[in-house]
Amino acid sequence: MMANRISCRDIAALMASDRWYAVLDIRERGEFNECQISNATSLPRSQLEFRIGELVPNQKIPLVVYDEGGERAELAAATLANVGYSDVCVLEGGLAAWKREALPIVSGVNVPSKAFGERVHKERSLPEVTPEELKSWQIEGKDLAILDVRTPEEYGRFCIPGGINVPGGDLILWANALRQKPETTVIVNCAGRTRSIIGTAVLRRLGITNVRALKNGTMGWVLAGFELESKPAQAAPTAPAESAAKANELARLIAEAECITWISVDELLKILNRGQESGVTYLIDVRAEKEYQAGHIHGSLHVPGGQAVQRADDFIAVRHGKIIFISNESARAVMAAYWYRQMGFRNVSVLQGGLHAWAESGQPLVYGASRSEPLGFETASSMARLIDAGELHKRLQSSSILILDVGTSLEFGAAHVPGARWISRGWIELKLPERFPDRGQSIIVTCPDGRNSVFAALALTKLGYTEVFVLDGGVQAWLATGYPTGKGPDSSLAEPNDVVLSPSVRGSKEDMKRYLEWEIKLER
Repeated sequence: MMANRISCRDIAALMASDRWYAVLDIRERGEFNECQISNATSLPRSQLEFRIGELVPNQKIPLVVYDEGGERAELAAATLANVGYSDVCVLEGGLAAWKREALPIVSGVNVPSKAFGERVHKERSLPEVTPEELKSWQIEGKDLAILDVRTPEEYGRFCIPGGINVPGGDLILWANALRQKPETTVIVNCAGRTRSIIGTAVLRRLGITNVRALKNGTMGWVLAGFELESKPAQAAPTAPAESAAKANELARLIAEAECITWISVDELLKILNRGQESGVTYLIDVRAEKEYQAGHIHGSLHVPGGQAVQRADDFIAVRHGKIIFISNESARAVMAAYWYRQMGFRNVSVLQGGLHAWAESGQPLVYGASRSEPLGFETASSMARLIDAGELHKRLQSSSILILDVGTSLEFGAAHVPGARWISRGWIELKLPERFPDRGQSIIVTCPDGRNSVFAALALTKLGYTEVFVLDGGVQAWLATGYPTGKGPDSSLAEPNDVVLSPSVRGSKEDMKRYLEWEIKLER
């Protein structure tokens, strides 16, 4: 049965209203990067079952899905209906129709947050330092503290020489210590602009005036002709204990001045006991990964504070939902709430006393990394026919076997079963029947851990293929046996545009220039 259709004008009216809704772009991330409906959420088909439960936890919320105007949106709508979502519509005519009606479109990733960062930069007249100035200060021996506010993973690849990793959400823990050293010039950097700007604005809001943003971050440094420090050996330092202790008082003053709402443990329990039936509630834990794994509230999302601001649209699909920030006590949560209110999210609050208050009230914590089961996985896995690595190794000698890898194109490039062909799961129904019309074709489906393979196998079975198997344990199980692997991005059945990497990681200087020019223009 075909999904209901909704017109472009009706979606525009919905997005301008105070209603709960989510607009989901189900194309590949690279397609989304090129052009998208303004304020839509990127959720590629290959990730639907894995992420929709967190993005839209209430299955009664109206959902609108769209693609370029083809068949993928209809397939996505069917998947959403199958896993329990009751109000799903497809945009009539897709993105092509939206553009014909001259409705708002943008390009790039995390556009709302990046545009917000540029606005903060202009409105607050934040001071900057150019790479050339910073380099000369380093040569002169000027007293500097270079704070790299990217994630530990990003920092671990490279940094500005002498930089230390202080993720953006943790800056409030360092504020008092930095205030004690007025002779030290604080430099805040990220890969580009947004997190440098927000980090500088945070410290200035906390009363620190001797701080500047590094203009254009590590990309600006490279474009100025300077070398980055590769794989820095220094571990991320812990905030000085006295400074971290005083952060809670700073947060209390910020919350009072900005009218940030507190929510008690008892109030949170009432919300959790009601479930998602009466609306949408996001619990966002802004601490570091190690802290989260050492104990968190069941159902909370782990989104470190700096990333919560930088990538808000990746985590909040229902803009008018209730957002509750959580940290150990309250400091980091207050700063995240402060920025979300500045970005226009109206229903934002902070768990008073944080995890400490939760635990002291006798409430349970969950330990380890969060890994929820994809929606529909139990049904799909019950229908999958498994093959182990040893049996697949024997079958590799057969010329008639087709091995599909449905992990990301980056994962495929890093390691895959020899002879495998890569395809995004979002394209299977549209690409495979034409290329491989024989429904008796023997097909083995792989991915890193086997979970995406299960859904791909189900799609192939629905297409009428009768000899479909899933590599049990995925490529990880294959690697564990010591069997050889293929590497590289060749042998693709669809364009590998499922992953968009920052130019700072995998781009030429021209890519970096284009990206920075794009980011600066967002303020207009």
